[in-house]
Amino acid sequence: LYRASGAATLIDFGLSTHRHYPDLLAEELRFPVGNWSYMSPEQVLGVRCDPRSDLFALGALLYELATGKQPFGMPKSAAQLRRRLYRDPVPPRGIAPETPEWLQEVILHCLEVDGRQRYASAAQVAFDLANPEQVAITERGERRRRAGLATLARRWLRARNFEPAPCPPPSTTITPAPIVIVAIASMHTDEALFEALRYAVRRICAVDVRCRVACITVVSPAASLTDDTETGRHIKHLVNLRRWAKPLELPEERLTYHVLESEKPAAALIDYASMNDVDQILIGAPRSAAHRWFAGVSAQVVSEAPCSVTVVRPRRDS
Repeated sequence: LYRASGAATLIDFGLSTHRHYPDLLAEELRFPVGNWSYMSPEQVLGVRCDPRSDLFALGALLYELATGKQPFGMPKSAAQLRRRLYRDPVPPRGIAPETPEWLQEVILHCLEVDGRQRYASAAQVAFDLANPEQVAITERGERRRRAGLATLARRWLRARNFEPAPCPPPSTTITPAPIVIVAIASMHTDEALFEALRYAVRRICAVDVRCRVACITVVSPAASLTDDTETGRHIKHLVNLRRWAKPLELPEERLTYHVLESEKPAAALIDYASMNDVDQILIGAPRSAAHRWFAGVSAQVVSEAPCSVTVVRPRRDS
């Protein structure tokens, strides 16, 4: 609801559960409580303690926005409600062919039966929705039809003994997956500096396995005056970013690649960090006269970035 002042207010917490207190509603009732159209499989089985159930509901809502239909219809009985434990919805692209593959990937990722196969947090969903060009397309995003009868039969048998994923431990704060920017001059060949940046990324990722890494390079729009086409130049930088990140051996879903065009590299990095709630920026220190222009960039990023900034240099300068 919106107050007269324009402030938005959330209401209707009658069916919610608090992880730090007993779930009296679950103890009192012996049937699934809530909106059956958006209810997760674990909630169907009476498990109300998993926050990933909200991601399932979000996926169902995104599905409806993309197709105009509800992914599991409007169940009228408990038997119909249980079908979502084994019957996958028609892929959005099978109903609305104009649905982008990246959006279908996000939606079906949210609608996985097992909570462990969904996104780990709403922050990760938000990041993918804000950066569609970086969503890794898997078989989910390419589907055009439901699973066949043989697969359906196997799922039905498994669903009879389906055990929901254990609920994550309760916490007192929301801890979204941290996002780290690595600013890379992709056309340079300073392998010692590249390796120092990779070493810094490995240390950060070792501390938090949910960490997501955004590999970014900033190029001048004036580069379009060269013989390269705009698309060809963009692809060349993306290839170089992927080549830099390959030794990290991180899962593809934890890496994104961005080529930003701007006459002001520092401002472009700072804007990206602000818009995507970035937690940390890694940027290389200038090591030669050819790179001294970068000193001003790193200094501005350090002074104006809305997050922590680490200036990285090799352990031994040559």
